[in-house]
Amino acid sequence: MGTDKVDLSGYDIHLNDKYGHSRLIDIDAEAASHQPWFNQTLTTVNDSVVRLGILQGEFHWHKHDHEDELFLTLEGELLLDIEGKDTVAIGPHKAYTVPKGVVHRTRAPKRTVVLMIESKGVVPTGD
Repeated sequence: MGTDKVDLSGYDIHLNDKYGHSRLIDIDAEAASHQPWFNQTLTTVNDSVVRLGILQGEFHWHKHDHEDELFLTLEGELLLDIEGKDTVAIGPHKAYTVPKGVVHRTRAPKRTVVLMIESKGVVPTGD
């Protein structure tokens, strides 16, 4: 993981809870209406958020010092690079949890739709 400043201009990240509680969420419609790199908090569940990610290409190396992060692929293929380990390929309807403090990055060779479940205090771009 480099110490260079990360350019966040290519990421469209929305931390607001778009749907809240007691509303139907059409994930397919949300995914269809956005292009990579898009990230939107869909709802809050207790102390966690469920976020939609539309990915293609590479995210930067980062870590979350205090939060675990679950990735659930809905469409496409998410490649999860983990520092010091082999890349994990996460196909549709597969999931993987990255423990807090682990340096990682996501890559998507083609347009990929994922749900992320993480603490509502997490900074999506890393600590």
